[in-house]
Amino acid sequence: MEAVANRHLDYRPDLDGLRAVAILPVLFFHADISWFPGGFVGVDVFFVLSGYFMARVIMADLDQDDFSFGRFYLRRIRRILPALFSMILATSVVAWFLFMPKEFEYFAESVRAAALFTSNLLFESESGYFDIAAEFKPLLHTWSLSLEEQFYIVFPVALVLAHKYARKHLTGILLTVLLASFAASSWAVFHSPEKAFYFLHFRVWELLIGSAIAIVPRPDYRAGLPKYLSLLGIGGILAAVFLYSRETPFPGVYAALPCVATALVIHAGAKDGIVAAVLNSRVFVAIGRLSYSLYLWHWPVIVFFRNWLGHELTFMNSVQVVVLSFFFAYLSWRLIEQPARYGAVASSKLIMLGVSGGAMIAAVAFGFVVKDMGGIPQRLPKDVYALYAATYDKGPFLSEKCFTDTDGSGLQLGAIREGNLCAMGAVGDGKPQFLVWGDSHAAAIAPAISDAALQSGVSGKFVGRASCPPLPDTVFGPQHFVDRCKDTNKAIMDLIEREKFPFVFLVGYWPKYVHRAELPGEGIYFDASPKPELEDFSAPILASFRTTIAKLAQQGTRVVLVMDVPEMGRDVPEALARAKMTGLSLDIAPPLAYTQRRQALSRQILTLSAEESGSFLVDPMKALCDGEKCHAMADGKVLYKDGDHLSLQGAKFLAPVFQPIFSIIHVESQTVVKGGS
Repeated sequence: MEAVANRHLDYRPDLDGLRAVAILPVLFFHADISWFPGGFVGVDVFFVLSGYFMARVIMADLDQDDFSFGRFYLRRIRRILPALFSMILATSVVAWFLFMPKEFEYFAESVRAAALFTSNLLFESESGYFDIAAEFKPLLHTWSLSLEEQFYIVFPVALVLAHKYARKHLTGILLTVLLASFAASSWAVFHSPEKAFYFLHFRVWELLIGSAIAIVPRPDYRAGLPKYLSLLGIGGILAAVFLYSRETPFPGVYAALPCVATALVIHAGAKDGIVAAVLNSRVFVAIGRLSYSLYLWHWPVIVFFRNWLGHELTFMNSVQVVVLSFFFAYLSWRLIEQPARYGAVASSKLIMLGVSGGAMIAAVAFGFVVKDMGGIPQRLPKDVYALYAATYDKGPFLSEKCFTDTDGSGLQLGAIREGNLCAMGAVGDGKPQFLVWGDSHAAAIAPAISDAALQSGVSGKFVGRASCPPLPDTVFGPQHFVDRCKDTNKAIMDLIEREKFPFVFLVGYWPKYVHRAELPGEGIYFDASPKPELEDFSAPILASFRTTIAKLAQQGTRVVLVMDVPEMGRDVPEALARAKMTGLSLDIAPPLAYTQRRQALSRQILTLSAEESGSFLVDPMKALCDGEKCHAMADGKVLYKDGDHLSLQGAKFLAPVFQPIFSIIHVESQTVVKGGS
């Protein structure tokens, strides 16, 4: 990442070598080479180095009374922006041809964020760094550059003010901020891990460790001691690289090891010994000089290579992306980095500022335009877009007037209590004969129920909230998820008791609730070959089924339990469109045996509940699956809008599945009407 080579400061080749120690584990970790499970700590090594160089450069100028903000930031622009915007431009060209509209829209937002150095804020709001969604974010790695740039904006101002007005207390001020940030990081890593990972105030202590090494005077060590200090430091970095893993709570306390170890190597400045020999070697120094470009290019190479392959990297693939990363890094260093810093363009402030400013404006405009145009679906061939269009094929019961989202937006409690719900089936003046109650899976399948009801001349209503099973007071996940659903479910139960609907359909994402987990490995590289081993959390779900059904039965309401639709493991419209574009098979669904294993526990719970209570049971899987697998397409229509929600076409395809139950409801409703007359 950032490297400074100020001509008036003594050059230390060992620090270029230390950059190699930082970048190689990052590269190997991201390339899925399993020997480096904690390779992500290389970024923290870079943070310490950046803090050291910044303080060293600024303090050297301040001590000579020669510091200039303009000169400082011009150096940063020359060092960072040309290579960064070149990478963004190349990445944008590839993404134009490769990404589906939704992916391209997210990508465009990341372009804008990278140009404005707010990538860390964007990616914190989207997902965790190790989330599988990262596989489609070629600019994800710019989060660290944004964090450093934010540091470069704040730190020089703070250091200049402290140097001018509190020179004697400079070290104390720096250490106070450092320790406060470290304490905050150590707390946040367990309470708000995404923020702890991405936000400057939780990571600034790492950069300030490097700054402290530059500011605090180094004692004259006796001969031989520096080489042992540097050996201890390298040992600490390597321990983190080889002993940490994706499961290590990070940064926080665990980040102290690689950061302090890096500071120890910088501070020791060993001139002899094995560490000095390695760090000063031509190979390590050369890799260190490439480190910024290598960091810039390696992640887009990995993302696009995976995209092209359509699966996770094999070991040979990992070797290939490492080689490609070095190839592009060298071209970037030779043709962009060096000329921008030392060539003719670098000598002209106006040209450098004009080109950099123009690139920034273009990147921001690109982000807004692509976002406004919904990812520019016009880029896709017609037959490819015809498949992708199922992404937008959303049923009406997922709209805000019918449905409450996870954040509470959409249908409000007042409307539920008043019974002001979306109508289903044969809308008329008569009393609704049924209520469909559930989560987003219920909202997605609701058009099938509504069509079947319409054909039978039966009217009903729909109510639902995302990620809330239609089971009051059941424990189905973390307490804050359960608490979020309580008021909604209570209002719905009160409505059912007041209106006394003859029938209530309970529909939900049952496998998720009984296992408290989404489908394992769901994403673009979904692999159905491993068995989906999941924990059993079905006891409270079964208990709540019994309680809820019994309570409804007391007032004469009969329950219809609806089993869940099969999960596909990947975003169906995107996967089909990508397969069409690359000439691969459109048969993307997992084998039937996999789906049966995943759904077995939830199906067992629903079957048992129906048998015990005499409730009706409807099984959509019979229409979606054959003897070998369940299907993502039928009759040329895409049945899913994502990985587990039916499209409107898919829901309508299932309408016949509900016809038998509505034949019963129709007969019973007519019997009631005749009896009443």
